[in-house]
Amino acid sequence: MESVRKGLRSGAIEKDTYERLNCAECGEELDTKNDPDEIGTVRVCPGCGREWKKVG
Repeated sequence: MESVRKGLRSGAIEKDTYERLNCAECGEELDTKNDPDEIGTVRVCPGCGREWKKVG
């Protein structure tokens, strides 16, 4: 699992005109998965299941 920032730089994640994060592969808007025991947030694509971690 790579970070959201690396995903944006590599082109795996794109931002739309409203700054929402979208998966570049399938075009789905990313969902948020929060685990209270972990630091950060995991962004998940509902279409392909890929995950990116947002720290901070």
